[in-house]
Amino acid sequence: MDAIPRSWRRQWLVTWWLVLAALAGPAAWAGDEADTDAEPVTRGQDMPSPEELERRGATIGRIDIEVGDIFDTSDPREDRMLYRLANDLHYSTRPSTVQDQLLLQPGDLFSAERAAETARLLREQEYFSDADVLARHYDPDTNTVDLDVKVHDVWTLEPGIGVGRSGGTNRSRLRLADSNFLGLGQQLAVEYKSNVDRSGLGVQFIDPQLFHSRWATQAHYTDTSDGRLGSFVLERPFFALDSRWSAGVAANAIDEVTPVYESGEKVSEFGSSYRDYSVQGGTSRGLVDGWARRWLAGYRYASARYQAVTDGDTPTRELPQDYTLSYPWVGVELIEDHFETSRNRDQIGRTEDVFLGRRLRASLGWSAPAFGADRSAGIFSLLGSMGLPFGQGNDLHLSSGWEGRLESGGLVDAVLQADSRFYHRFDEHNTFMAYFAGAHGDGLSEDHPLQLGGDNGLRGYPLRYETGENRVLLTVEERYYTDWYPFRLFRVGAAVFADAGQAWGGDDPAAADAATPPPTGWLGDVGFGLRIGNARSGIGSVLHVDLAFPVAPPGDVSKVQLLLQAEKSF
Repeated sequence: MDAIPRSWRRQWLVTWWLVLAALAGPAAWAGDEADTDAEPVTRGQDMPSPEELERRGATIGRIDIEVGDIFDTSDPREDRMLYRLANDLHYSTRPSTVQDQLLLQPGDLFSAERAAETARLLREQEYFSDADVLARHYDPDTNTVDLDVKVHDVWTLEPGIGVGRSGGTNRSRLRLADSNFLGLGQQLAVEYKSNVDRSGLGVQFIDPQLFHSRWATQAHYTDTSDGRLGSFVLERPFFALDSRWSAGVAANAIDEVTPVYESGEKVSEFGSSYRDYSVQGGTSRGLVDGWARRWLAGYRYASARYQAVTDGDTPTRELPQDYTLSYPWVGVELIEDHFETSRNRDQIGRTEDVFLGRRLRASLGWSAPAFGADRSAGIFSLLGSMGLPFGQGNDLHLSSGWEGRLESGGLVDAVLQADSRFYHRFDEHNTFMAYFAGAHGDGLSEDHPLQLGGDNGLRGYPLRYETGENRVLLTVEERYYTDWYPFRLFRVGAAVFADAGQAWGGDDPAAADAATPPPTGWLGDVGFGLRIGNARSGIGSVLHVDLAFPVAPPGDVSKVQLLLQAEKSF
């Protein structure tokens, strides 16, 4: 314990104090009232709009960065001892960390689009609860405008002890992580995880602004009960729509035992060893007429080796085919600049950036023995998405993709998929959401079939309950967002939902020998649950507590499923 810095010890104690206070109930202290006093920020009468400033060709003068504390102690409801202590012990984000991410600098011509995109990029960071870029002062004599960049910190030290349940199985983890280490925007994590497939101890480091540059790096290593996995990435991404170039290298290595499931039961397993190395880059003219067009190119080496498992719980029944791919590739990406902000959609009480534009990405590569591969194959990828607002409070989001390989005149490991998500907002507290997804596979390998179960959308059934070459899923959900803000730490919502889906088709030798034949026809469930949003922490997740009831289930399925899991959205 003496080796742990004193400041970390204090942050650890405050973190657990926050958790215990939330569990202690209203008798612990006042502060669980509804949050109804939020007021919009408005400009003064003499301040031109961002569009008008851009039309006038205004030049940026000063840029002041304001990093708000976790708790606003000017609010009497947050001027309490624990909240003040959390502010004092928290490592505030350094202004230089914010400065490194700005798309506008003093002396630049003011751009309303870049100001809006800067705010979006800052809101993407786990260590901010909100961010905005505002014009504060305009001098018509010099045609200069001063900007305020306002961000709000959250608690980022996470001594997590977590449990989860979905698909009838439990998982647990122990985690010590900081998503804003020393206020530098870096992520450092040590984590032990255990689930139905494996357990493991891992470490991870991420620096999105390496040496205050646009280069980012990520390193991860986990020693698991059935192998190991490691990854390393060094890249300069297209960090903004107007970015002109990107470059990067990546390496991944995974050794594990891959299970094969049917009707929620493991029927086979085999050893898998994957190696993946790549280098890539791109160029662009930036944002032109509302579109970013990027030309991409790279080289990739990927291999997989499979081994029979003789000492496991279930013997290996069939091995996938080994492969080695080595290929150059070229591609193109187009992105339309169209975003809007919203609240109470996929998060609770947070500003959300909704993409309502169009996006297309296509790439094509050729693997051949001349490059070190064990076969000739064309590798293709075509991905697209778009958002369609229509009517009052309605929007529809569509996406589709087709990826795979063409070998010896046939498709291998090819998946064609499409999904749609529809939102209808009744008012600020009620939203209806409908989701439909379909996928079709050709020549799928045993190590990544199309599956459906309690872990990927069919909440009333065991995990990986159905397997096949085709899959469809339909979900409808009525969401309710409350104003309840217990202890000014958590946002609370609720949902009523129904799921229906099916996976079918394909030859499954493992299932042919299974004691229980695979189910046929559509499967469905109904249920309800709570949503608890973490408003003051960098964990950035929404806790789901659901009860799901399968509709006319087969005899091997429980009549009720309890799901407890942390998700990125509602």
